[in-house]
Amino acid sequence: MARPRSITDERLLTATGEVIGRHGPGFTLAQVAEEAGVAVGTVAHRFGSKLGLLRALSRENTRQVVERMRALAEHPDGPVAGLRAALVCVYDLLGDAETAANHLGQLGVDIGDPELRALLGEHFTAVERELRVLVRAAQLPGAPPVNRAARALLSVINGVAIDWSIRPEGPLVDRLEEDIDAVLAGWR
Repeated sequence: MARPRSITDERLLTATGEVIGRHGPGFTLAQVAEEAGVAVGTVAHRFGSKLGLLRALSRENTRQVVERMRALAEHPDGPVAGLRAALVCVYDLLGDAETAANHLGQLGVDIGDPELRALLGEHFTAVERELRVLVRAAQLPGAPPVNRAARALLSVINGVAIDWSIRPEGPLVDRLEEDIDAVLAGWR
């Protein structure tokens, strides 16, 4: 009989996200293992390598973001508020500016690797697909066609995350909300 896993992939992936936030792309499997409270061999055995760990983290992040977007879309104040909340949630967990910069530093490394770049493409495609559903539901009369509106909104939040991590002023969530509101107000 196989021994049950007492250390979940979720625990290891959460530890990976924390370590990347503190150390950026130079993080090690040993740091992840220490954060998770396991042996390095546990992480290496489960994911094979740092690349395997990053692939799993990318897939899990995509799943979690889409799940959060869907949950927030059902907003009591209506579909526009749901769209706004879903947009904010894509980056609201980045943390402070240093942590955000470390995550975005990892993004830069990911873009340089063909496999991780493809997974990033899948992530942005999944987020944009959810945004199309939410833009359609929001029925914004001044918005461009749904596909273009979703792509523009995704570009706004991606740009805000990068700009804010370099030039932080106030909380990231406030900046996201301000810039999202500026676009949505023009489309109402």
